[in-house]
Amino acid sequence: GIILVAINPYKPLPIYGDAIIHAYSGQNMGDMDPHIFAVAEEAYKQMARNNKNQSIIVSGESGAGKTVSARYTMRYFATVSKSSSNARVEDKVLASNPITEAVGNAKTTRNDNSSRFGKYTEISFDACYQIIGANMRTYLLEKSRVVFQVENERNYHIFYQLCASAMQPEFKHLRLGRSQENN
Repeated sequence: GIILVAINPYKPLPIYGDAIIHAYSGQNMGDMDPHIFAVAEEAYKQMARNNKNQSIIVSGESGAGKTVSARYTMRYFATVSKSSSNARVEDKVLASNPITEAVGNAKTTRNDNSSRFGKYTEISFDACYQIIGANMRTYLLEKSRVVFQVENERNYHIFYQLCASAMQPEFKHLRLGRSQENN
């Protein structure tokens, strides 16, 4: 398959706007510069032409820009498919990100907010190739972190967030205490 190596510049660049989306829409792979939109266009065309599911794998280290790249891909699909939905699907999918990260991110010796899970997002299209929904699943959660953490590392953020909220009325029945980190 096609491989694109992207580098996170850690600052906004003017290469992801609607004008760039429209420039890549309908183009053949290789006619334009390498870009996440070129990969998305090829997958979209293959889906429409062959009526077969397509996959785009976004991989990289923590902080590499995987979530942002996935968002650009979803925005590309929403724009080129001329989705009629008023509520943008990619916004709904990404609105779940803080919850997913609380349950799946933890402090490690290399990164205070390191993803300890993989994420799979399935985008559904109708017969006219317009986005009609999405389903996000996590997988490969690092389960050992629940019962053991290396020195100077932490459990998943959700445990500390719950402990910090232990005195809230809606959490009283959980009988939460303080985390050892806060003792």
